[in-house]
Amino acid sequence: MSYTSLSDLRKNRGNFDNLMKEVEKIANPQTNERREDDRFWSPAVDKAGNGYAVIRFLPPTKGEELPWVRLWNHGFQGPSGRWYIENSLTTLNQPDPVSELNSELWNSGIESNKEIARKQKRRLSYITNILVVKDSANPQNEGKVFLYKFGKKIFDKIKDVMQPQFEDEDPTNPFDFWKGANFKLKIRNVEGYRNYDKSEFEPVSAIADDDSAIEAIWNQQHPLQTFLDPKNFKSYEELKKKLDMVLKGSPVSSMTADKISESRMEDEPVAAAPKMKSTSAPVIKTSKADEDDDDDTLSYFSKLAED
Repeated sequence: MSYTSLSDLRKNRGNFDNLMKEVEKIANPQTNERREDDRFWSPAVDKAGNGYAVIRFLPPTKGEELPWVRLWNHGFQGPSGRWYIENSLTTLNQPDPVSELNSELWNSGIESNKEIARKQKRRLSYITNILVVKDSANPQNEGKVFLYKFGKKIFDKIKDVMQPQFEDEDPTNPFDFWKGANFKLKIRNVEGYRNYDKSEFEPVSAIADDDSAIEAIWNQQHPLQTFLDPKNFKSYEELKKKLDMVLKGSPVSSMTADKISESRMEDEPVAAAPKMKSTSAPVIKTSKADEDDDDDTLSYFSKLAED
């Protein structure tokens, strides 16, 4: 709080909780900005890499049309030993230097160049609002609204119930308050990868018994379009400079585990490290090498403490 008088300062001199929080931030800096954001929820797993939770996908936030936003990003380590962890401008339908480079490498026809492009390909993620129905590992989260970031495999589960393949299955909108369905998140460690294949939707049910309770949930939801604000993306020139430094800069000492904070979503290796298109606006074309259509890929590492 701010103080407007010496009297206020005197009365509150014994309360320094906020000051202690700021001290903690300095003493224990975080390497991943998103992990400092307590609006996000992530499922917990045990030592074997298994986890279970029940969540409910929520409808569009007030004033927005879709219940999710799509984000593309790149995460790889260059020959210099430095990391490139950045949002891709293709999210905004703008040219991106890594996508352009990947197209050049892929179109060269040289297999070694194609392999580099594969390792540098962009990765797709979604952000949506959820209600945590059951979280045994962290029961304090139950009944609360969070943001949830996930990948293609979980989105495919959503698509499957919205567009069922068989005639005995009725389409379900899992984002609907009244005729949606809870989602049972089942996480397994399969050959070193985080796997969500056994996750499934429960039968259709209302999220709450009455509209007043439903509206209370809706009022807790977080805006999503802010994640697509251009201010959250570096300019083409800034990204190009960063890319050149990662690919051509002077080598740095080997990265150790304590310097890297891993952000796992789905079907990512539990412990692995990744190594390393011409377009014209407004339509951004990407090569096959730049499309992450397979979640069984090398880990996407979060922001490093030291660039």
